[in-house]
Amino acid sequence: MRRYSMFTILMLCLAILLVDIFSYYWLGRIAEFHLPTRSKQLIDILFWVFSVGLIGAILMLKIRLDSISAVRRQRLITSLYGLTVISFVPKLIFVVVVSILFLLQLVISENISMVVIPVLGLLSGILPFVVILYAIFVSLYRFRTIRQEVEINNLPGLFKGLRIVHISDIHLGSFNRRYHILDSAVHKINHLEPDYIFFTGDLVNNFAWELEGWEPVFQKLHAKKGKFAVLGNHDYGDYSEWESNEEKAENFRKIQEFYSDTNFVLLRNEAVQEQLGNHSLAIIGVENWGKPPFHQYGDLAKALENVDGARIKILLSHDPTHWAEEVIPDTDIDLTLSGHTHGLQAGVRYKDRHWSPAKFKYKHWAGLYKEGSQYLYVNRGLGWMGFPGRIGMRPEITLIELN
Repeated sequence: MRRYSMFTILMLCLAILLVDIFSYYWLGRIAEFHLPTRSKQLIDILFWVFSVGLIGAILMLKIRLDSISAVRRQRLITSLYGLTVISFVPKLIFVVVVSILFLLQLVISENISMVVIPVLGLLSGILPFVVILYAIFVSLYRFRTIRQEVEINNLPGLFKGLRIVHISDIHLGSFNRRYHILDSAVHKINHLEPDYIFFTGDLVNNFAWELEGWEPVFQKLHAKKGKFAVLGNHDYGDYSEWESNEEKAENFRKIQEFYSDTNFVLLRNEAVQEQLGNHSLAIIGVENWGKPPFHQYGDLAKALENVDGARIKILLSHDPTHWAEEVIPDTDIDLTLSGHTHGLQAGVRYKDRHWSPAKFKYKHWAGLYKEGSQYLYVNRGLGWMGFPGRIGMRPEITLIELN
């Protein structure tokens, strides 16, 4: 919340209050015909205690933000974010639906409207409320393993069946030091017996202190041939205020140090060639490269300087927009692995079809894409950022097998 001005916070509180006033009005109209007086009084009390309490908590957190410890601040922000979404979104949908229904009352008989309006109105508020609750308390940590085969032309025999686990966007600060939550994810990853583990950035939200205590968890991750990583846009500390450039640089140094402490090879615009029989696999990693306002620290040309002769080239690049902008037109890289989008942590999936509002921002937002002989896989993220929930977009562990 530090990045938001008091004016922005006040506008948020005003929006919450306005939606609550309209919700209360329409709820009263519905309850007027269907509930006894005592029940209506109880609803009034609970409604406004929660509403005033939420607004007061948001304002108090903004006022006292700098006096609260970093860990406690993160927990409070997460809780208030969740409560705000749980409260605001269902009420907003309820207000819109009931307003439309009462307008339609002009052309619908009164007897029908007095049945339709309460039922549809309440369902329009209750269903989103239940969905959001499920997203926060159930699906947020229901780690899902997705198996994906990638067929590469003229793949050497020793490369066939190569097992790659791809993870991304863990955002450890959002876990609030609840280390046990990732145990099941670690178990799933190790059970896949990967040859390589590739992590495509956003280890933290902003700060190196978010990494405290996580070393043993990451040290449990095992890969037969190695673990490699690149940085994401959140790993540079660009979204925080720093007292000096030295403080920011020290924060960045500690984040890089975490990788070496957990046996990950951090690739910063560089490549490593792995020999498999008579052929080599180039594992290429670039720093974050995204369209503005995201920074372009990545230098693909530099990263490709020492990959001549490699039979297969795999690129780790956090932001999937990099693939269309530089990778496809300028390189012969076989497979690019990215994250960044989180699938917006919301979407709909039916069999092999999926949809998310993320598609309006990113052309390549989740899953496998192909252009000519080049592939891109976009991981939906293992952690979360902002909204502490996932609606139809479970956290992902990807197993990629080359064929």
